[in-house]
Amino acid sequence: MANMAQAIRMALHVGESQLGVKDIFGQDVGAPLGGVFTATQGLETAWNTPLDERGIIGMAMGIAMTGDRCVAEIQFVDYIFNTMDLLKMAGNTYWSTNGGCHLPLVVMSPVGAGIRGSLYHSHSFDAWASRLPGWKVVIPSTPLDAYGLMLSAIEDPNPVLYLNPKALMRVRGKELIPGEPTDEKMLKSMIDAPIGDRSQWKADWPKLEDFRVPIGKGKVTREGTDLTVVSYGRQLLMCNDVADKLRDENISVEVIDLRSIYPYDWQLIKSSVRKTRKVLFVNEDTEVTNFGEHLALRVTRELFYELWAAPAVLAAQNLPGIGLHPNLEESTVPQPHDIEREIRQLFKEQP
Repeated sequence: MANMAQAIRMALHVGESQLGVKDIFGQDVGAPLGGVFTATQGLETAWNTPLDERGIIGMAMGIAMTGDRCVAEIQFVDYIFNTMDLLKMAGNTYWSTNGGCHLPLVVMSPVGAGIRGSLYHSHSFDAWASRLPGWKVVIPSTPLDAYGLMLSAIEDPNPVLYLNPKALMRVRGKELIPGEPTDEKMLKSMIDAPIGDRSQWKADWPKLEDFRVPIGKGKVTREGTDLTVVSYGRQLLMCNDVADKLRDENISVEVIDLRSIYPYDWQLIKSSVRKTRKVLFVNEDTEVTNFGEHLALRVTRELFYELWAAPAVLAAQNLPGIGLHPNLEESTVPQPHDIEREIRQLFKEQP
């Protein structure tokens, strides 16, 4: 099975060979490295830019304004903050031109903790991203979803922010990407650049098939009846594991992978909460003005008389940064034991 980096790479290959992507660019994106996470190795249209986040976003906007499709990468989302004014402009261009100018661009950027990145390589961005009108925002949790969401993002006429979790880039999926070989070693030999001299190397792409994850559609990853947990990205896999563990104790947890921050699948959340009457929102952005707070507010306002407990939010501590030592990182960002504690507490709540 492909890992997430390979899945993104294969989706970008489909983008440049079938969907009209003419430029894939960013710091270290081109040969020989193919990105710090190797998600752009072997791509024909990938090229390196200077270390200039504002230049990268500005270039993407210019390319998209001509009608061409492109994928721009900010190497770590921690360095996207100095582009906020440009992201705002990209998001309002279609509106401000009265529908006269689409921006078919994708900005890809690795997010979150879990790689011991310390202060400058551990940020989340989902709460900030949710406040960028005009953008669609997606966060995959599996390689298959990473593949399908990237293809949907490339074909969307609107700007799409594609946030891939840093800690999941080397995690293999449990489902085959349509067209990938079943042998992991064969896939590696075909699309992973060799160590050493790469000057003559070219990727041997498998015959990949179309597969789309619609932007704005979530997925139930665990069926349950006692309470609902809504998450995405790295924490989604933790929530799945905790739900599996608690099922042995007859605590039935329904887990929803949101997959899209905006637009988000409100109908899926609503139908699940109406069934279980309790809900916990889990993510690793800081707890103050967290995106999960918006979801909790909406649940409270629209489903108040159907709830058996107050909606709960589990998020990262509201600290200026994340420490390098594992103990500092793990005490700042939600871990499986934190998720289990919150679920157990919510389960005890009685109407």
